Amino acid sequence: MFDFDMLGLAPALNDALKLAGFNEPTPIQNQAIPLALEGHDVLGLAQTGTGKTLAFGLPLINILLTEHAGRPAPKTAKALVLAPTRELVNQIAESLRGLTDKTKLRVVTVVGGQSIGKQISLLSRGTDILVATPGRLIDLMERRAVDLGSVRQLVLDEADQMLDLGFIHALRKIAPRLGTPRQTMLFSATMPKQMEELSRAYLNNPHRVQVSPPGKAADKITQSVHFVDKGQKAAKLREILSRDTDALTLVFARTKHGAEKLMKGLVADGFNAASIHGNKSQGQRDRAIKAFRDGKITTLVATDVAARGIDIPGVAYVVNFDLPDVPDNYVHRIGRTARAGREGEAIAFCAPDEADLLRQIQKLMKIEVPVASGSWPAGSAANDEGRNSRGPRRRRRPQGNDSSGPAKPAQHRRRPRRPRAA
Repeated sequence: MFDFDMLGLAPALNDALKLAGFNEPTPIQNQAIPLALEGHDVLGLAQTGTGKTLAFGLPLINILLTEHAGRPAPKTAKALVLAPTRELVNQIAESLRGLTDKTKLRVVTVVGGQSIGKQISLLSRGTDILVATPGRLIDLMERRAVDLGSVRQLVLDEADQMLDLGFIHALRKIAPRLGTPRQTMLFSATMPKQMEELSRAYLNNPHRVQVSPPGKAADKITQSVHFVDKGQKAAKLREILSRDTDALTLVFARTKHGAEKLMKGLVADGFNAASIHGNKSQGQRDRAIKAFRDGKITTLVATDVAARGIDIPGVAYVVNFDLPDVPDNYVHRIGRTARAGREGEAIAFCAPDEADLLRQIQKLMKIEVPVASGSWPAGSAANDEGRNSRGPRRRRRPQGNDSSGPAKPAQHRRRPRRPRAA
């Protein structure tokens, strides 16, 4: 481990880091920054909350300050950062602006849900760093509002989510318009099979840096699961929120309708809550996130896509009100807490029909989530996963269909650790 000032960064960057209170790089920064400063393509794998923005932001800015100085031409950009959601784009840009505040570098964002006319006006002057969602960037390219031929640095952040959200086709339209030769950095919290194909298509002899196995949560996250019937989840959530009413708690629901209904129920019961999901306007989402960040709202109910990229160090609890259909999303969700070296707690609710989802999550993470209350439904114990892993997704064993009945005695003899007491 070394200090940032040992990297040979531009003086303006060192000053910005000290002003922000950054002294020592995180493990992903420790590995990725020297390689990127040498001009290598980088494939970075690390769970959320480990400092990936600085891992690519510092070398990107340093190269712009030292090797590509000078004002950008109108409608051009020197560096492009692509991220899957508006919230993540805004947060990346905020971090980069904090580092470039005392320099002449410009950072411009383009995202959907905001005035495209204003974005065209901003791009008309040219920018050093363009942070964008793929969809809106293509809209601007088609309007000839931006020329990417001067881009010599490309960053793909949360690349696994770009795959999940179908942005691979957008990337294929954007990549041929970029300048060459260029340096590419790809960062992801998980490593699905498609990621290998993506890295081969966009990276040239990349150096792979990995600070934890894909699918592993941050070490400072305490995890637990409550086995509850679906109809009892809301009451359990209210019980947990009442224990620490001032703590920032991020609650994940599976659907937009479910998130909104849950939020309204919490507000009716006196909890200081708001929601973000796809049916909210960008302005509503931005205001809710800001209020949550400032502590004016203590409970934020969100769906996976809307919460992607939320980087709020003060989040103390993440509650999985509904377990995600995709196991990787569980890792992303709980990574919203224990950020920047802090500790955090991740609490999951598991209804009887979600037992298989929990089993898949545990298989991905190679852990058994400690049970805080309730017990596994009959025929759905964690150590059944070996016998079920060969079957199709969501497949249930016959004796697990009646989740309300007690486990058979034979089940208890084979699995003495289950069920646990509430």
